Order: sequence, then structure tokens, then C-alpha cells
Amino acid sequence: MALADPASCAKGSEDSSPFPDIIELNVGGQVYITRLPTLLSVPGSRLWQMFTQQSVRSLARDSKGRFFVDRDGFLFRYILDYMRDQQLVLPEHFPERGRLQREAEYFMLPELVKLLVPKLSEQNSLGDDPCQSDPEEPSPGADAARSLGSAAATAAPPSTEGRRAGFITIGYRGSYTLGRDSQTDAKFRRVARIMVCGKTSLAKEVFGDTLNESRDPDRPPERYTSRYYLKFTFLEQAFDKLADAGFHMVACNSTGTCAFAHEQTDDRIWTSYTEYVFYRE
Repeated sequence: MALADPASCAKGSEDSSPFPDIIELNVGGQVYITRLPTLLSVPGSRLWQMFTQQSVRSLARDSKGRFFVDRDGFLFRYILDYMRDQQLVLPEHFPERGRLQREAEYFMLPELVKLLVPKLSEQNSLGDDPCQSDPEEPSPGADAARSLGSAAATAAPPSTEGRRAGFITIGYRGSYTLGRDSQTDAKFRRVARIMVCGKTSLAKEVFGDTLNESRDPDRPPERYTSRYYLKFTFLEQAFDKLADAGFHMVACNSTGTCAFAHEQTDDRIWTSYTEYVFYRE
């Protein structure tokens, strides 16, 4: 018996689909709204398999009823763009090709994987790991500056060769509540977020996958940013990573304010913002 063509199956599934024409997706916390034909545009893909089912209840949903997919929410926009017109369009200096290839493999999009593989091989020729988030592609000017720097620093130890000099600033906001009796234990609040400022290539070199780039995703390696933050909230962990990369602290500063927590009590909330500046020669 002959098997049905996948494209005809997709069309038949779409006509009798229990899914609405407008689909709301929650992919890793990022919300996307698209049409059902877009999700069915690549027969045999994982999304095609999900939305040609006859049982809507078999798919996971979030608290607001949106279909939930536990994948990278930032990179999914490129997956969705590809499914709209089967073309790959990425921003210049896109640093996430390795991860996007993994997403394309997960969503079972072999043609998209083929479009990503050649550029990955070019990066590998430079000695970069395709799974890293920062496949640096230095410009000719950067290569010339690096060669001049190595020639001028012939007395430097071999362990520092190839390292770029620069600054990285670590900043965080902290607060704690202190009662009228200063000898009582202060109620410290957890550090909500550790910010990272500096050159993109240096920040990615030091912090790797622990660096959250979602607020500044397309920043070229040679540009500066003040919008990155770390996925952990332990300052000592950040300091350890900087020390392992050869950085040392050269300056720090802090500001603080005080306010009463409640009108009926003498409890006071102290809030501070602190920055630590690290430098590597």
C-alpha cells in the first residue's frame, strides 16, 4: 500500500485540525503569536508533528493556556522566521550559530541545518568551538593590533600570550533591613542581578555560558556593552572567573541610601549600588 505524501497530510490535517488558526506559543518564557499554517509549513518537522495531532490535550501548556515548548526562547524567533519563508536571515556578527544549529536539529529542520553548517566550518578553521556562544571572528585590523602587541611584549610570560587587555566592570544592587537595635541581625536581601560592563569579546571569554545576553543579543565582539548580566548571583563566583582569566581588581566604588521601612516601626532599609573594576594587562 502506498504511503500518503507528507504535504497532502499537512493540508488535510490543517483542514480538520482541532487547533485554532492563530497559535500562541511560550518558548522558554518568550511569547510568540503565529498562524497554524506557518507551524505546518515544513512537513515532518517537530512543530509539524506537534500541530497535526488530533488531541490538543497531549501538548504542554503554561498557566495562561499557551502551548509551551521548553527550548531557547531567544533563538526560536529565527526558527519561526525560517518557517515563514524557508530563508535564513541573521544579523551581522551573529554570535549564536552553534546554538541555533542545535535548535534547528531539535526542531527537525535539515535544510536550515545545512545553511548553518558552512559558516560553522569557517569558524572551526579559526580554532573556535562551534558550541561556544562567542565564536570570535577578528577583523584584519584586530589581527594586526594583536601581532604588534605580541611583538612589543616579548618579555611577557608565555601564559599571557594571545590574551587581550581590557577592563570589565561588575555592578550590583544590594539592600538590607536594620532594626532600631543595631546589634540585632540585619535581614539581608538576595542580590537580584550582577551586571557586566565591558567589551563583548572579553565578557564572553571570562563568563561563557553563564553570561545572559538576552537584552543585547546582536552585539559584535569588538563593541562595548553595559546590558549583560550573569545567570548566577554570587559575587565570589564572578571574582573567581575573573581571577582565573588573569584579571585583577583596580578600583571599586559604592553609593548608599537609607529609608524607613514602615511608618509604625524604626526599621530602616539600606540600599546600595556597588561597582568593581577589573583589568587585565
